[in-house]
Amino acid sequence: MAARLSLTSSPSSVTAANTRLDSPPITTSRLSFSSPLRSSPIISQSHYPFIHRNKSVIRLARGNYSSTVSSPKCFASNIDQLKSAREDIKQLLESTFCHPILVRLGWHDAGTFNKNIEEWPQRGGANGSLRFEIEQKHAANAGLVNAVKLLQPIKDKYPGVTYADLFQLASATAVEEAGGPKIPMKYGRVDASGPEQCPEEGRLPDAGPPSPAAHLRDVFYRMGLNDKEIVALSGAHTLGRSRPERSGWGKPETKYTKDGPGAPGGQSWTAQWLKFDNSYFKDIKERRDADLLVLPTDAVLFEDPAFKVYAEKYAEDQKAFFEDYAEAHAKLSNGGAKFDPPEGFSLDAPRGPVPEKFSAAKYSSGKD
Repeated sequence: MAARLSLTSSPSSVTAANTRLDSPPITTSRLSFSSPLRSSPIISQSHYPFIHRNKSVIRLARGNYSSTVSSPKCFASNIDQLKSAREDIKQLLESTFCHPILVRLGWHDAGTFNKNIEEWPQRGGANGSLRFEIEQKHAANAGLVNAVKLLQPIKDKYPGVTYADLFQLASATAVEEAGGPKIPMKYGRVDASGPEQCPEEGRLPDAGPPSPAAHLRDVFYRMGLNDKEIVALSGAHTLGRSRPERSGWGKPETKYTKDGPGAPGGQSWTAQWLKFDNSYFKDIKERRDADLLVLPTDAVLFEDPAFKVYAEKYAEDQKAFFEDYAEAHAKLSNGGAKFDPPEGFSLDAPRGPVPEKFSAAKYSSGKD
């Protein structure tokens, strides 16, 4: 999310050494980055065996009568494969520190939703259409081809998982593994079937519009989100960094990004840009560090009276931020999506104490 719904710039290589963790949801030149892609090979479209398949009826002849047997219904995604894919995503995060770009990928696939359009997939939303080259070439999606490449081996390993579910699973898991809240996700999203079903360019937000508050409301209200959710989602910029060569925003390098991890460079919103917390709101409010990025769409959160109520609250109360962010992320992820089964399903049964998570934040320097 020029940037548009995004988490900053994306990696130029899918190797652990070169993967760039630059990209949070709402964005740098637009909530995403807007530099044009140099190359974006078409992603394989070969795995759709579980998409919206109905019961098959088998008739068995037995003497003078026949009986009808219904085979089990296959939903859009296989729940067991989704659970296994989640574990593989966690391993990918530990080895490549690609948290920001995976959050950005989920945001950009979902952020095309238009609540004023009833038909699916014309209404946009999380439908996996970002796997197609035509949508990867949208200015706001610059570099996201690398995020798709990072996830493609997992998709190949688990063909019973739709791209739409995989992108949203990766986004939520990245937030959680970076120390953020547990997102109340549901799954069962159906994939768009071809590039002709990709949304038109221009549905994702800009980071430097003439009237930032009006622009944010125009874009996010179209998705059915309100002022509180706009501010909460903006807080995901606590992850990632902006690269001027991609988005036109930020410094080429700062004291927080010169040593990586991943390819060094860019400008982050926070000192520990792999840690999901409320420091984004604190740092914007204080504006004491020239090495930290503040875009027009960031600054307006403390300038617009309605936005400011929530921004001030989140700067003081991380628990409140986490609660509101988790709900807003899930709402963004669900908007416009088509589910099979229609009600979707969860991967998580009621759980007890949560074990200590891997912390990507310790790999962010945060040093002067």
